[in-house]
Amino acid sequence: MSRIGKKPVPVPAGVTAAIEGKTLSVKGPKGTLTLSLADEVSYAVEDGSISVQPVNETKRARSFWGMQRTLVQNLITGVTEGYTKTLQITGVGYRANVQGKNLKLQLGYSHDVDFAIPEGITIATPDQTTVQISGIDKQQVGQVAAEIRRWRKPEPYKGKGIKYAGEYIFRKEGKKK
Repeated sequence: MSRIGKKPVPVPAGVTAAIEGKTLSVKGPKGTLTLSLADEVSYAVEDGSISVQPVNETKRARSFWGMQRTLVQNLITGVTEGYTKTLQITGVGYRANVQGKNLKLQLGYSHDVDFAIPEGITIATPDQTTVQISGIDKQQVGQVAAEIRRWRKPEPYKGKGIKYAGEYIFRKEGKKK
């Protein structure tokens, strides 16, 4: 039994949820998100909450149950609060700034890296070594953060690179003579 799936997802005031065919659409103050519904799970929108139940007791239906409930919760949180990921850049001469629809990264390469900011994502650089990625879709915010981080992953010897805020980089000792 799914402990997560048993709880209904509360729909706060100012948010509307509707099921049309095989999609769940949630509209809130920050925008609209949709989710394609799985056949193994039944959904019900009733009196201020969305409940998710498995259609039958197969292993596949039970495994989809908790995940689908979490995806519905992510939609509700996205349209009300939104999601933010913060990246920190460490290294001499490493910096980032937003120029129009591009994020310009200087990461020690012979050229600057221009990262095109996708639709639905806002990127802010409060200082030269911090990048804040915001949006209403949790998956898209995480994907953009991972793509930016991929340009220069943190290395364990000097700790240089792009890391998530709060991420611990296991440091290694260099060679000894």
